[in-house]
This record gives sequence, C-alpha cells and structure tokens, in this order.
Amino acid sequence: MTGDVLRIAMWSGPRNISTAMMRSFENRSDTAVVDEPFYAAYLAATGLDHPMREAVLASQSTDWDVVAAAMRGPAPDGAPVFYQKHMTHHMLPGVDLTWTKACVNAFLIRDPALVLASYVRKRGEVTLAEIGVERQGELFDRECQRLGAAPPVVEGRDVLADPRGMLVRLCAALGLGFSEQMLTWPAGPRDSDGVWAPAWYDAVERSTGFGPPGDEAPPRLPDDLRRIADQARPHYERLAAHRLAA
Repeated sequence: MTGDVLRIAMWSGPRNISTAMMRSFENRSDTAVVDEPFYAAYLAATGLDHPMREAVLASQSTDWDVVAAAMRGPAPDGAPVFYQKHMTHHMLPGVDLTWTKACVNAFLIRDPALVLASYVRKRGEVTLAEIGVERQGELFDRECQRLGAAPPVVEGRDVLADPRGMLVRLCAALGLGFSEQMLTWPAGPRDSDGVWAPAWYDAVERSTGFGPPGDEAPPRLPDDLRRIADQARPHYERLAAHRLAA
C-alpha cells in the first residue's frame, strides 16, 4: 500500500454478493467505495453487447492506465478506507496489474454452477471467461506468489449464513477494525452505484442487509452450462480451500 489510505480490492465474478458487500463497506463512516471502475474499459476492448453498454461507456474512462492510477490514488472525499469492487473478468490478458500492489487484495467466491444458474436469468448466453472464475484463479495465484501466503478469501454463502462472524474475520484479515455499521444499510440506490444498476441491482436496492443463504443445492444445468461449470470448478475449489471460516 501507499500513503495513509487502506485500499481494498475485492475480486469477484458476477452474480455473487459483490454489490451487497460493497453496500456493507460503504455504510462504514470511514469508507468510500467504487463500483467496477474497469467496466467501460472492458466493454470498449471486447466490444461485448452488455445491457446499457453505451451508458456504461459514457460513464467511465475507457483508458486502463487512467483507471489504474485512480485505484492507487486517494479515496473519494479523502476517506481513510477505499473499497474497490472489481470483476475479475474485467482484467483482460495483458493488462498491467502493477497498481494492485497498492491494495490489499481479497477474493469473493461462489460455486460456478450457482453463478451460471443466476447469470443466464439476466443474459441468455455466457462463456467461461464471462463468469471470471478462471481469471480469479490466476489473480489469486499471482497474489499468493507476491505475498508468499494466501490472500483473504470469502465465500458468499458463508457471509449470508453468518454476516457478523464472517465480516469480523474478513476485516481482521484486511487489517481493518470491524464496525457494526457493516451489518445493515438503508434500502435504495446509491450515487456510487454504476449507471448499469437498473439492469442488475434490483434485489440489492430492496435490501437493508445480507439476506438468508437460500437454497444452495447444486442446480440442474443444461449440458452447455454444465460443461462451463466443470471447467471452472478446479479454479473455484483451489480458492475455496483457503476461505475464511467464521
């Protein structure tokens, strides 16, 4: 890290509790957040047709270096804690990751079969790369090599099952004191939400805290999605072996 700011880069794939986790940290009095700052750069580079694509491109810089400089810079409003919600698949091969050395990097994981079952309800087609599990494994391995130890890993369902216990453990692993403010938040949108919120954040905008875990039984997937889940599983299980327990 550099300076007096604690920068937390939380690396997740889509259809996890990543936005709820961002809400939790944003509700702290000492923390500012940023929502998927590399999204526009990712869309510009890949040409993918995501919901609200043009609005996303207009809302953020598409220059990787400009975004990276902001991520290793001061937090919005001079906050002492800078929580960064990142999607692993936004880090395309060849992107310079030097900026991540200024952050405490943590990883939020979910069973890939559950990710896929949720993702296809929002988008009809999906690839292995788009759920980010393989890239998450690469980023995790890179951070392990840099640190000489495993960085913090949290499983979304563990947080839902025991929010306080898991957040206490996560904050300790991040070098941050736990705050009871992290357990609840006001319903509704935030100015810090990405412009894509109307397409993706309907559930979290109704929330006032972490919901119950729900049915996490492995879903029955069609063959094409099952193949993707099978390809992703070794990467997921490698990280899951290091996950924090409450």
